[in-house]
Amino acid sequence: MKAELEESMSEIKMIAHKVRAKLKQMEMNIEYDENQDKSSADLRIRKTQYSTISRNFIEVMTDYNKAQVAFRDACKNRIKRQMEIAEKKISNEELEDMLETGNPAIFTQEIVTDTQQAKQSLADIEARHQDIMKLEKSIRELHDMFMDMAMLVESQGEMIDRIEYNVDQAVDYIESAKADTKKAVKYQSGARKVRNNVVICFRCSLLLFAYSAVVLNKHDILERAVNESLGNTKISVQPNINPTWLE
Repeated sequence: MKAELEESMSEIKMIAHKVRAKLKQMEMNIEYDENQDKSSADLRIRKTQYSTISRNFIEVMTDYNKAQVAFRDACKNRIKRQMEIAEKKISNEELEDMLETGNPAIFTQEIVTDTQQAKQSLADIEARHQDIMKLEKSIRELHDMFMDMAMLVESQGEMIDRIEYNVDQAVDYIESAKADTKKAVKYQSGARKVRNNVVICFRCSLLLFAYSAVVLNKHDILERAVNESLGNTKISVQPNINPTWLE
C-alpha cells in the first residue's frame, strides 16, 4: 500500500510537469501570434482552449493538494494516537515541531519499548512520520508550479468567465432555436393539414356545384319537354250528362 502511494505521487508529479510544459508552450505560441498581429478565429479558439485547460488543470491540482493535506492530517492524528497508546502525551504544537525538525526521536526516545504493543506503536509513529516527510516534499516540489498556475488562472478568470458566459448563451440560443424549429415543424404540419382540408372542401364544393348544375339542367330539359308535350296536345272535355233524371 505504501509503495503504491509513493508510485502514485511520483506519477502525478511527472504528469503535472508534462501538462505544465505543454501549457507553457501553448502560451508562448499564442503570445507569438499576438505579437505578429494575427487576429483570427483560430487564434481565439486556441486562447479559449488554453484558458479552459489551464483552469481545469489548476482545479485538479487543487483537489490533489487537498487530498495531500487530508492525508497529512490523518497521519498526524495516527501519530498522536500511537503516542497516547505508548503513554506519551503530546500537544499539537509539539507534534508540528517534531514534523518540522524531521526527527521523531525527540519525543519517542522516552517511550518504553518493553512491551510488543509499545514497540509496534513506536514503529507506526516512525512510519507515519516518514510518510508525512515525503508528502511535504512532494507538496514543496509542486508548490511553485501550483502558485504559477493559480496566479495565471486568477488573472484570466474574468476572461474565462466571459468566454463561458458566451458559450452558455450560444448553447441556450441553439436550444431555443431547436425548440422553435420543432414548433415550426408542428405548425407547418398543422397548416398542411388545414390546407389539405381546404382543398378537399373546395373539390367537394366543385363536385356538388357540378352535380347541382347537371341536375338543374336535366330538370329544365324535362320541364321544356313536358311543356312542349302539353302545348301540342288537344284536350277535349265532354260533359257526361245522364238525361234519365229528366224522364
